[in-house]
Amino acid sequence: MTRAPRVLVAPDKFKGSLDAAGVAAAVARGVGRARPDAEVRCLPVADGGDGTLAAALAAGFDRVEVTVAGPTGAPVRTAYGRHDDTAVVEMADACGLDRLPGGRPDPLGASSRGLGEVVAAALGAGCRRLVVGIGGSASTDGGAGLLRALGARVLGADGRPVAEGGAALRDVERLDLAGLHPALLSAELVVACDVDNPLTGPTGAAHVYGPQKGAGSGDIVLLDGALDHWADLVAEATGADRRATAGAGAAGGVGFAAVAVLGATLRPGIDLVLDLVGFDDAVAGCDLVVTGEGALDEQSLHGKAPVGVAARARRAGASVVAVCGRLAVPDADLRAAGIGTAHALLDLEPDVDRCIAEPGPLLERLGEQIASGHLDPAQPG
Repeated sequence: MTRAPRVLVAPDKFKGSLDAAGVAAAVARGVGRARPDAEVRCLPVADGGDGTLAAALAAGFDRVEVTVAGPTGAPVRTAYGRHDDTAVVEMADACGLDRLPGGRPDPLGASSRGLGEVVAAALGAGCRRLVVGIGGSASTDGGAGLLRALGARVLGADGRPVAEGGAALRDVERLDLAGLHPALLSAELVVACDVDNPLTGPTGAAHVYGPQKGAGSGDIVLLDGALDHWADLVAEATGADRRATAGAGAAGGVGFAAVAVLGATLRPGIDLVLDLVGFDDAVAGCDLVVTGEGALDEQSLHGKAPVGVAARARRAGASVVAVCGRLAVPDADLRAAGIGTAHALLDLEPDVDRCIAEPGPLLERLGEQIASGHLDPAQPG
């Protein structure tokens, strides 16, 4: 008697269409229809940006709700995930681009304060290992807002706190770290970071990521100069200059503040999330892993979820296929990344709008195709 095939469905979200849990559930339904004998498990994943919190919650972390400052200061309701003394915090959900009121960017005034407020809440609740996803940020404030929420004072020439946001960093004269949250001394902070940009300069936070946050050419020059001044003050306060550290430019300089002031460790986002959700245990003994994301393109090959999942899955001896909305990667590049083949919604439905609005039934059909084409034929018991 042949054992039932084991399938792990571990996709990232289809951004703007369906979250990772929904993608996984739809594919699993299709696999189950084609192969009722298969053992199918869903394990939604993320790469450290939006969806990181959802992946942790789907893996069994408890949801702890908090109200914090959004990117422009308006209060937002967010949460962190908790398991024992580990907390998972997602910047995108607290003060990221999707939290901008009316979707209107504020490149000079947006702040990372909300992220710090979530971290402070988790520390106050007794969490001592903080895993922080910083993708999808709306701010370029060098992490000043993050530090302020954790007790630092960012002061102007008159000794009073300066305004929030990256532009106001020009007015900072002193950084006072004496009031930092005492729990930081015994806490471990790990930050999901998939970029190697320094804080300043032509490859820094303002020049590379500022335009995505609404910054014009004049804004970029202003912000880069403000970040350079901020880095001088942080070096004076800490005794070390970390502006050139790989990843310092992540999330508008949140990577810089986390490393330079909070002693954080930067790790690739997908590896961090896979460890959090227990991927290695889940994939053990699996015959097939189905991963994917909305657009499987050249960017996917550089640290995104599908390639990270594929690397771990192949190491465990499982075959890997991917699902996506749109496929823009040659077959040879997919195979080099450990993905045997990919199945796109657009292969079934040429109407892009329908693919975005109604991905579930199409993903179920892809699940059926995958089960029929990538699992050994069912054996009679």
